[in-house]
Amino acid sequence: MLAGLAFKRKWQTKRKAEGKPYDKPNIVTGANVQVCWEKFARYFEVELKEVKLTEDYYVMDPLKAVEMVDENTICVAAILGSTLTGEFEDVKLLNELLTKKNKETGWDTPIHVDAASGGFVAPFLYPDLLWDFRLPLVKSINVSGHKYGLVYPGIGWVVWRHKADLPDDLVFHINYLGSDQPTFTLNFSKGSSQIIAQYYQFIRLGFEGYKNVMENCLANTRTLKEGIEKTGRFKIVSKDIGVPLVAFSLKDSSKHTVFEIADHLRKYGWIVPAYTMPADAKHIAVLRVVIREDFSCSLAERLVSDIEKVVNLLDTLPSSINSKDAHVAVIASETSEEVKKDITETQAEILRYWKKLVDGKRVGAC
Repeated sequence: MLAGLAFKRKWQTKRKAEGKPYDKPNIVTGANVQVCWEKFARYFEVELKEVKLTEDYYVMDPLKAVEMVDENTICVAAILGSTLTGEFEDVKLLNELLTKKNKETGWDTPIHVDAASGGFVAPFLYPDLLWDFRLPLVKSINVSGHKYGLVYPGIGWVVWRHKADLPDDLVFHINYLGSDQPTFTLNFSKGSSQIIAQYYQFIRLGFEGYKNVMENCLANTRTLKEGIEKTGRFKIVSKDIGVPLVAFSLKDSSKHTVFEIADHLRKYGWIVPAYTMPADAKHIAVLRVVIREDFSCSLAERLVSDIEKVVNLLDTLPSSINSKDAHVAVIASETSEEVKKDITETQAEILRYWKKLVDGKRVGAC
């Protein structure tokens, strides 16, 4: 929101100086954009122009994005690590196409990179990937420390390429803390614990430490991906280069859905989100598993095993799709006592498993 506000103010200032209308700013993003951008557009009265997704292409198409750019576009926002699939958008191609359009039109439309997830991944796993200030049109980048920065929620930044990219009239200067303190925020009083935690992680891990953590996350991602592929039931939707996560859909969803799989996985202690893609790809539903630093190889193998158990169980159950009568028949044949007993036994089994796991836990890294 701070980055968007800076783009809006800079665009308005330029339009005023040129004697042109400045009341209809817009921003171009992909439909896969995180909800914070929708909030920005609504809160700060900026039109959100979204590039629709298509099947098998779940990120913003740079060519279509640049086609949507006009004289009222304050910036194009690219995502380095889509929430839906973890994929990195092609910022390099976007920069090339937008540079060409700016030259043809005389505009100077800039790029913002939302690297909330990928900002702590790409530098360590893909150092040669061009997405940052090495590209001339990238004017600002935001990144979240509470994702792959390895800090609990509440910390993140926006960084500008040059001081001139942040309009000075948005910055407040206060002196009641003993010296001049410039401030540009949307929040008020807040604890500094997350900043201290982030500082500690930087000092403790350093570049090599973060690189090792991300490489381990990537290795565990591959283990999970290969295990899911071996079941033969799923299509991997996520890409090899991106945030360490595995997004996958059912190859055959004519009888059962990913939502049923997510529901049954809860019985084994897993909370795996299932969701549909945005506009123009809503018929695609996926499951997503995000691999963090504490998601070990053994956990990946166990999750694959539990997924296999669930799909094998679903094979024995009547289809819930277009088979209302069959669903009613199953419910009618079960008494509430039997259902309650089944739930109780399942909970007890999970409790026994986790107790055994905790009792047998050893000190040290997994």
